[in-house]
Amino acid sequence: MEKYVGSYTIEEIVLVNVIKLKLLASMRIHLVINVSRIVKYRKPVKEWKMEEVKMIKVNRVEKWEVDKILNKRKIREVVKYLI
Repeated sequence: MEKYVGSYTIEEIVLVNVIKLKLLASMRIHLVINVSRIVKYRKPVKEWKMEEVKMIKVNRVEKWEVDKILNKRKIREVVKYLI
């Protein structure tokens, strides 16, 4: 599983050490974060398999469309899927 996901635009610098990111509402994470949580985006290496994410709308909310579930695991009563 990826530790970091994509590159995102900084919408606003709130304080010297706090920024607001421009994210999809479906990500369900806090938009305002400390700069210590940010890492510089690196372009993917040619060998990495990167596919375009397919988004669909379900009840006016964007969701990811999954082709296949490769594996799943349960950690502290939370099920996580490898897709």
